[in-house]
Amino acid sequence: MRQAGQKAGLKLGIISDTHARSLDGIPAATREALAGVDLIVHAGDFTSKAVLDGLWTIGQVRAVSGNMDPLDLRAALPERDVFEAGGKKIGLVHGWGAPWGIAERVRKQFAGVDIVIFGHSHLRCNRLVEGVLLVNPGPGSDSYALLTIDGDGASAEMVRV
Repeated sequence: MRQAGQKAGLKLGIISDTHARSLDGIPAATREALAGVDLIVHAGDFTSKAVLDGLWTIGQVRAVSGNMDPLDLRAALPERDVFEAGGKKIGLVHGWGAPWGIAERVRKQFAGVDIVIFGHSHLRCNRLVEGVLLVNPGPGSDSYALLTIDGDGASAEMVRV
């Protein structure tokens, strides 16, 4: 398996707002897809630590807490994170407030990033704004995103299950 810092052909599986009690609460098709990625990224609202623990049985995980997460997850996970994967700087946050305008609100939370991954709104987002790729995979009960970083480029694909 490639490490998250390497540049060539890195694939991230992105989920958010799973609102599940265990890994079994995530659709089987999503779990299968996540098993084939280099890094699983969860943008918060697990609602149970068992989901996070289950994701770790599939692969390497990077995650933040969400507004619906219990205290044990909020203590274990940051509210926002910045990390590098495949040579791209990525901002990760759950998000807050009303769904309209959320992409712009979260983008402003991160300076100098190439990609911002967020959740909260349950609305899929895959768009480039002022050179920053904004990705929200939508609710984990019916969708996820695959982010491919290859060389200097990055692109996201929204997958409905």
